Amino acid sequence: MGWKVLALAVCVFFSAMAAAFAHPHVLVTSRSEIVLEDRQVKAVRHIWTFDETFSAFAIQGLDSDGDGKLTAEELKPLAQVNVESLEEYGFFTFLIVAGAEVDEQPFGDPVDYWLDWDGRQLTLHFTLPLVVNVDAGAGPVRLDVYDPEYFVAFSLHEENPAVLAGGAESCRVSVARPRALDAQAQAKLAQIPAEIRDLPENLYAMTSDLANAILVRCP
Repeated sequence: MGWKVLALAVCVFFSAMAAAFAHPHVLVTSRSEIVLEDRQVKAVRHIWTFDETFSAFAIQGLDSDGDGKLTAEELKPLAQVNVESLEEYGFFTFLIVAGAEVDEQPFGDPVDYWLDWDGRQLTLHFTLPLVVNVDAGAGPVRLDVYDPEYFVAFSLHEENPAVLAGGAESCRVSVARPRALDAQAQAKLAQIPAEIRDLPENLYAMTSDLANAILVRCP
């Protein structure tokens, strides 16, 4: 089941629940690791944990041996189609270098991906290798992790949202969390039926800048 198909299935699931008749429909807590080599950004490793309701729905039928547990092998097909389908949404990861967004797709095919299940929540691990040259020493590098349509609401992990890996010891990473939606905006979003993926223009203007920003600086 691909990400898009899975999202549509979730729409059907939530449309039967009046309380969930609102954007967002999936909640993700994100952690990221930025891989550097001589100040060059080489890859982004994401760890995304899905909310309990979504997780419970997504794992239906995956316990092939009926032992009440989910192994990495049982979750492997779901992990594969999910990461392959994420490209349609730019992996919900947007690259800005020295203040300018990279227009071309900066990431190659996801690698080193898997899902794990802790009994309550699914967590997706995957690595995005960069296919463009990004020198963090030439200007600040920013990675925005979010869904502009707000179907999926991303939030950064409270204690460990982003770290650096590699040999650039002088580099530093920081994060900037998005503003909170006000009550009026939440009320308008609550009127959007679950089966609608694309927001109307006026509502899109409210959600399209809710980015979780990861900033890498190498002086």
